[in-house]
Amino acid sequence: MSGTGDPGRDLSLLRVMVLIRRFEEQAAELYTQGKIRGFLHLYIGEEAIAAGVLSVLGPEDAVVSTYREHGHALARGVSAASIMAEMYGKATGCSGGRGGSMHLFDVARRFYGGNAIVAGGIPIAVGLALADRQLARKRVTACFFGEGAVAEGEFHESMNLAALWQLPVLFLCENNFYAMGTALQRSQAVTDIASRAASYGMPSEPVDGMDVLAVAQAAQRAVEAIRASPGPRFLELRTYRFRAHSMYDPELYRSKEEVERWKKRDPIPAWEARLREAGALDDAGRARIESEVAAEIEAAVVFAERSPWEPTEDLLKDVHTEEGIVA
Repeated sequence: MSGTGDPGRDLSLLRVMVLIRRFEEQAAELYTQGKIRGFLHLYIGEEAIAAGVLSVLGPEDAVVSTYREHGHALARGVSAASIMAEMYGKATGCSGGRGGSMHLFDVARRFYGGNAIVAGGIPIAVGLALADRQLARKRVTACFFGEGAVAEGEFHESMNLAALWQLPVLFLCENNFYAMGTALQRSQAVTDIASRAASYGMPSEPVDGMDVLAVAQAAQRAVEAIRASPGPRFLELRTYRFRAHSMYDPELYRSKEEVERWKKRDPIPAWEARLREAGALDDAGRARIESEVAAEIEAAVVFAERSPWEPTEDLLKDVHTEEGIVA
């Protein structure tokens, strides 16, 4: 199939992927200029996952992410301006300038992080899903994490409870084959991540994470199954990040040849080619997407540059101590 059968949705998937790619490229440039500081983990190469999964969720559903979450936040509808301002550390950022790149948060869109701790978001997702089940709300909690999280105790505890209590969680493992700088086969005796879910009696499926249509279709099936009969589902989304783990990473653990091989499967030109073949996209349409995205990112940078810093008198606001909350 060349597309989803819905031209508007097909173009939206392309636009979201282009927005994520161009946003991340701009973030990398701003980081080298010293305008964004701290850690910065780019999503370049993995855009098909965020675009595909988030396209099938409703506004009532929840999203829990990792420290590589810019793409998830953008696809969820968190504004590029509020994300950029957050990465600048400005008060107008989506986390008030206190979270930075790894802690994006937007309660209005039920986007609950941005979690810097590996596997740290998984128990949160289980808690959100438990609350939904207890309150008889027909919601799904989508939980993103990398394959490195599978080695953590929280992963197994959370998977067990989600399966035991039949919670409406969609577990989404973004398997990019390198937990920071360690190849999957060097750290895991069983590299078939989907089989881990099966061991908990949880329906699971491996998916080509470089194919936005395959991702969207798999996510749609999983979400529909959860809504029909609450119980967790698991997708192993096999993907690849084209950039280093973070901007501090010298990237000595993989070859340039390997990276170039994966770049040939870049999800953006692959989807663009399919849309052109189906007659849903031409040069003018492609140029329009780039122009709109460029304007959105430029506006986001201007917003971040012009936004105020948090007043010094507010620095202790919401700070917890043994005696309670300061201010």
